[in-house]
Amino acid sequence: MENDLNPMRRNLVLGGGLAAAGLAIGTGANAAVPEIMQTQTDPPTFEGQTVPEPSPERSAGPVRAGRGSVLTGKVAVVTGAARGIGRAIAVEFAANGADVVAVDIAGPVSTASNAEPATREELAETVRQIQAFGRKGEAIRADIRDIEALRTIAGNVTKQYGKIDIVVADAAIQRWKPLLEMEDSDWHDVIDNNLNGTANTIRAFAPQMVAQRHGRIIVLSSMQGKHGTKDASSYSASKWGIIGLMKSAALELGEYNITVNALIPGLVDTALTRYPTRLRESMQETGLKPPTTPTPEQAWETRAPTVALKVGWLQPDDISPAAVFLASDAAAMVTGAEYEVTGGDSAKDI
Repeated sequence: MENDLNPMRRNLVLGGGLAAAGLAIGTGANAAVPEIMQTQTDPPTFEGQTVPEPSPERSAGPVRAGRGSVLTGKVAVVTGAARGIGRAIAVEFAANGADVVAVDIAGPVSTASNAEPATREELAETVRQIQAFGRKGEAIRADIRDIEALRTIAGNVTKQYGKIDIVVADAAIQRWKPLLEMEDSDWHDVIDNNLNGTANTIRAFAPQMVAQRHGRIIVLSSMQGKHGTKDASSYSASKWGIIGLMKSAALELGEYNITVNALIPGLVDTALTRYPTRLRESMQETGLKPPTTPTPEQAWETRAPTVALKVGWLQPDDISPAAVFLASDAAAMVTGAEYEVTGGDSAKDI
């Protein structure tokens, strides 16, 4: 198996409890964050285990300046920015010249989530990494289900920075449970956060872009939004809906020189996928019966041979270069499009 393990790269974008002491987090929308107790089931059991990463020749590599198109002078807002793909996009934007406002609830979202909640420390770490590239970085805690909080943020960012060039709607939760065993919250909370929250983000920030007659909106869907997903129907449905939302928004906003596109990651090593049920599902997709509690190594070795580029999964910073392109002037004529970054899963679909 081709594999170079790089814990520093992994921690850069996963979060891993990294904290930046002394960094103040913006509190413009603190009142919008609900205090919901998190019920964790089937907790992650990967402590002490090796989690594979793609080898250098099978990866876009870690965040570094100059990988994508220039974003100098741009102002970006990224939701779900405390860790994972959201963090990678926020930091990659900064590496390419943008100032970035990192938005995240940085706390519990719902009991209908199988991932540990992001933390304030992780959000602060994202800002630290943004600022390490010499760009302005700011953290704001907010719930994307609260459209009024998002509208307040949009107004404040416009007032402070003078404009908003780029908005990335990344925040999402995932629930693993068979459809017929779901509680109401297992369905409604995932749809409300992922689909309605993405719509709220567009509805809150697009008016600022309409007024300035330009903008880039990028939404995060998933390959699970292009095919069914056993035992994760609410997540799959929410990501299908995001594709339809993106295409409709592209039609409506194009006349204002605003592009709207969707990034569609394949399986990516994030907090949402570092979960035993997800590992079992990834192995079942190959037609093999997985063990009850597969290790990351077992899942990687089972899945990698079935993927065109022979990787078990991608890293968040394999996704972020595509976001830079879609946010850049080079993508001026790209809208209503789905950009799949999957390592080769896309080759299996129609």
